[in-house]
Amino acid sequence: MESYGQILITVIPIFLIMILAEYIYSWYKKDNLMNINDLVSSLSSGLTNITKDILGLSIGIISYGWMVGHLALFTIEESWLVYVVAFIVIDFQGYWTHRWSHHINIFWNRHIIHHSSEYFNLACALRQSISAIFNLFTFLLLPAAIIGIPHSVIAILAPLHLFAQFWYHTIYIGKMGFLEKIIVTPSHHRVHHAINPEYQDKNLSQVFIFWDKIFGTFQEELHHIPPVYGITRPAHSWNPIKINYQHLWLLIQDAWRARSWLDKIRIWFMPTGWRPEDVVQAYPVRKINDPYHFDRYHTHSSTGLKVFICVQMFYLQFFIFYFLSHLSDFNTSGIFLYGGFIGLSVYALTDLMDRNRSALFFEVLKNFLGLAILQSTQGWFYSSEFIPGIQPALAIYFVLSSVVAAWFVYTHWKEDHQFVIASGA
Repeated sequence: MESYGQILITVIPIFLIMILAEYIYSWYKKDNLMNINDLVSSLSSGLTNITKDILGLSIGIISYGWMVGHLALFTIEESWLVYVVAFIVIDFQGYWTHRWSHHINIFWNRHIIHHSSEYFNLACALRQSISAIFNLFTFLLLPAAIIGIPHSVIAILAPLHLFAQFWYHTIYIGKMGFLEKIIVTPSHHRVHHAINPEYQDKNLSQVFIFWDKIFGTFQEELHHIPPVYGITRPAHSWNPIKINYQHLWLLIQDAWRARSWLDKIRIWFMPTGWRPEDVVQAYPVRKINDPYHFDRYHTHSSTGLKVFICVQMFYLQFFIFYFLSHLSDFNTSGIFLYGGFIGLSVYALTDLMDRNRSALFFEVLKNFLGLAILQSTQGWFYSSEFIPGIQPALAIYFVLSSVVAAWFVYTHWKEDHQFVIASGA
């Protein structure tokens, strides 16, 4: 896990610089194709995913290490050819994992967060799931295990394969000539993220586009059909923790409400979006039927709130970098305590962006936890040894953060109250 942390310390700044550059370019062009709340929601989702990985909140039904140890027919030494073959096998697994996540109700919950943004930009790539607790699809690496590709090769390539999917989440790169026939490009992936009927569930490949062409899920981006992004049942929230479990909560409710026992069971394994007919009639859910005529989710953010959001994101980045840099110094209880703090921070910030009054409760709870950590760990997890003044600086931050959040919650309540009165008049 320490090596994973070091990889992230290297990769995250690169991603952040690219995201910032794209945002500045969009602001310069004044094309209204990026939104600060959406951007922060995506970044926050990335932080929750990193935290979940560090906490080890994934259960492997069967591990690659076990498969190669028990099923390998050959012993293969590492070489460049082995790495090439392993990368192709990982990409094949990724295609089918991705495809099943789009087509089976229960598996869509592990992927919905990635499609939840109604914009399309580099930050969207960071919208990764925290709801995928069980690693169900390792068995798709069986071909690699049988021929004896070492576990160390897969362990190195798996994160590289994931990082290789970052760059094509952008609207600012057009079609790329002959590369369109080989790898997944921004044009291909714009199609994949679109809710247009012509584009839904297409281009499921992750690095090599030929899987879609082989298995019949390829769709070229058409000039006369501009992609419209999001999910057909809009999330209506900036909170990535809520978004991660919205679909699962709907499935649980539908299974409970369905009269037929067959429907209660099969709803989990039916095509994505399927609901029992009696439940549809009694409990309709808002769905986008016309992708060209709907309003994107929007909450008003004053200039002051935008500044506060940026300050909070700065501190969140500090907290996550400190976490990654000192993983070897944390015991198990410390890791989970830190993970809880990060989760509360993300929830409180994005709940405030949603203009929910509950944001104040979570913000105060986060800051009380932060003050308790400062008091009990001689600074911030013993950081005062090498970061002079960290204890008073963070203490001031935690207090002021609660005060400022309270002010914004009150301001939002007042604005909403006045709007209701004006609407009634």
